[in-house]
Amino acid sequence: MSSSFLSQEEIDALLRQQPGGAAGISGESRGLTETERDTLGEIGNISMGSAATVLSQLLNQRVIITTPRVSVSTQTILFSSFEAPYVVVEVDFNKGLKGSNLLIINERDAAIIADIMMGGDGLKPPNKLTELHLSAVAEAMNQMIGSAATSMSAMFGRGVGISPPIVSAVDFENTSYVSPLINGEDIVVIHFRMEIGVLIDSEIMQVMPLKVAKEEVNLLLNPPTPGHTPPPVRADHPVSGKEPLAAQAVNYQPLPPETKNLELILDVPLSVTVVLARTRRPIKEVLGLVPGAILEMDKLADEPVEILVNGTLIAQGEVVVIGENFGVRITSILSPVERLHNLKN
Repeated sequence: MSSSFLSQEEIDALLRQQPGGAAGISGESRGLTETERDTLGEIGNISMGSAATVLSQLLNQRVIITTPRVSVSTQTILFSSFEAPYVVVEVDFNKGLKGSNLLIINERDAAIIADIMMGGDGLKPPNKLTELHLSAVAEAMNQMIGSAATSMSAMFGRGVGISPPIVSAVDFENTSYVSPLINGEDIVVIHFRMEIGVLIDSEIMQVMPLKVAKEEVNLLLNPPTPGHTPPPVRADHPVSGKEPLAAQAVNYQPLPPETKNLELILDVPLSVTVVLARTRRPIKEVLGLVPGAILEMDKLADEPVEILVNGTLIAQGEVVVIGENFGVRITSILSPVERLHNLKN
């Protein structure tokens, strides 16, 4: 456990924890409204969905990152709730947003990712992460976060830049960890369920200062007009901007339950991937490939191809030739309700 003494405020927060051990504090009492929670969830859904697509391509595994759950806490409370070792990825926003944020994943999950990145199958991950393994994890996280930043740029209408990630393996029960976040300030913790093939069914957490989370909400709900510099985000105000909060609520609340928040993200680009076939080959065989070599795939020539949006299967089709380009004719597709449900999840 952390050797730091808990303040009276943190002790009170621990006593207010809900059953089930979630290291969170009521958003209403600590500065997040229900609207802000929902908005952060939508931002996380889109940005981490894009990150999942990149990770899927890197690992050649189906990757699903879904179901964001938003809570407010402090570093001391969050870190003291960790029992297993974790890998912490530190990333600074240096353009569009200002501030640090952390990605935290279980060390065992990180070991599986590192093993696959280094040519293994993930079934026998290392018991201890070396610098080489951490470098492999850092590369995967760098690709994921870069893709997430691109999605955020599209959502916010402004460029969002990040620094190269710093990856550390931390045993919070036995070692101290000095994070780039300011100790004592409120933080927002966004929990995502992460599935990687049949190897991982776990959780990945994004942690950021409350003021950075509020700035994200403000950028999405109150996009700056051309030539206008938006006012700074205040941590003690639910939504920054010159318009009163009530005016924003009027535009936000009437959305039907099935399409709640959807109008906010209709212009966000999504990655559409067509999977012709898949195969796995040992590194020795891959290094031995030469021009003219033929790779046998795991699918028959007349079988339909898969059409994925942000890593989620939505349809099947057949390859066609249009002039000098390839195309895909959709032959079967999920219903609109199923597609919307998959995109939201």
